[in-house]
Amino acid sequence: MTFLGIDLGTSGLRALLVDGDGTPIASSERAYDVAHPHKGWSEQNPADWIAALEDAAAELAATQPRFSDLKGIGVAGHMHGATLLDEAGNVLRPCILWNDTRSHAQAARLDATAQVRALSGNIVFPGFTAPKLEWVRAHEPEVFGKTARVLLPAAYLNHYLTGDYVADMSDSAGTSWLDVGARDWSEALLDAGHMRRDQMPRLVEGSQAAGTLRPELAAKWGLSGTVTIAGGAGDNAAAACGIGALREGQGFVSLGTSGVLLSARDGYRPAPETALHTFCHAIPERWYQMGVILSATDSLNWLSRITGHKPAVLTSGLGDTLQAPGSLLFLPYLSGERTPHNDADIRGSFIGLTAGTTRDDLTRAVLEGVAFALRDCFEALKGTGAGIQQLTAIGGGTASRYWLKVIATVLGVPLALPGGGEFGAALGAARLAVSAATGAKPESIMSTPQIRDIIEPDAGSGSAFDEAYGTFRAAYPAIKSIA
Repeated sequence: MTFLGIDLGTSGLRALLVDGDGTPIASSERAYDVAHPHKGWSEQNPADWIAALEDAAAELAATQPRFSDLKGIGVAGHMHGATLLDEAGNVLRPCILWNDTRSHAQAARLDATAQVRALSGNIVFPGFTAPKLEWVRAHEPEVFGKTARVLLPAAYLNHYLTGDYVADMSDSAGTSWLDVGARDWSEALLDAGHMRRDQMPRLVEGSQAAGTLRPELAAKWGLSGTVTIAGGAGDNAAAACGIGALREGQGFVSLGTSGVLLSARDGYRPAPETALHTFCHAIPERWYQMGVILSATDSLNWLSRITGHKPAVLTSGLGDTLQAPGSLLFLPYLSGERTPHNDADIRGSFIGLTAGTTRDDLTRAVLEGVAFALRDCFEALKGTGAGIQQLTAIGGGTASRYWLKVIATVLGVPLALPGGGEFGAALGAARLAVSAATGAKPESIMSTPQIRDIIEPDAGSGSAFDEAYGTFRAAYPAIKSIA
């Protein structure tokens, strides 16, 4: 038996073929574009997702004999996107993506509506799905009137695969239409956004069967027998499945363009006032919370652009020995901030520049500033009772061992570094497919990866970084007053 995990990303699709034990066999990737027709807009043509999926599947079918033994498919997708369909299932307009900010006014109105935070467990951010539909209602009334279904990107692929309208809990939790505690669509939230339950997909857990592959697709791909389609997951929930973060206290810190600090939760403990996201996990009766900062490696990449030196060159200049925090302070709010400030207007800043400031000083301040912003997320999570004893570190930023030492010391917890191989969203989606197709319990499949190294906090520097973090926290109100 083989299984396919699909990671539908913002810039491309990745299809990962695994065996019955979840061991990777082969993968195929396809890229596509994002359109920005106006400032703050971010859109994508769902037809590009289908073309990418078909190309990837065709490559695997042609090059991997075991593809013909496919028994299950799971899809992980970028969250919050609004794909609008008419009664016949035709796409009405380009999908409005997660990083589209045009609906900021609609988001503020919904967020101020009674019971919205209480039921959804979250602030209504402009990137969420409900305010997007409110924008369409106000600015594209003809499209809104024809909208019979609204599907998230992963659910749209589920629809293509099964012919049914079906979505999982973890992805749907980011719409502001789901009662995240009850794991069901909320009539009150739908009413607040002028939507109806019949416009929503059927809900399943991510590890449950959502349907079976359409016969015409099975024939096209050279498959025989039943191929189960799993409910799937939002991208971060799938990543958590990929590294085995299912239980209370398990989590990861991701150093990508943005930064994510995620903790699995055994219960539902929303804290919207902190700007933490509280979402359903991809497996039953579990949730997760995550803090998001908008400029993690993006901050280092920005410094790279203005200095003309690659990020690896910048960080290598710091050596391997952790230094005490410098007097130069960097606030990494280059694109605003999510957790804990929910502030789209705040901007980044260096504080304490002198005539003697060096390139290494700038680099160290950037690494420390991102670590302090992640500490904001960490403190918010601790405030909800999350007991985080260790985090798995993933993402491109983990290439800098010095940065990892800073983050471990600032957070006060060890960072575990996975060994080579798969442990991301595509693997998580494949694991969901195994569970859905075989009935195996998710906990028996979603193991933690092999750890090649653990970065311990520097005990001797902890108090100095705590003091520097206090200075970082105090700087936000001052910068906000002039932003």
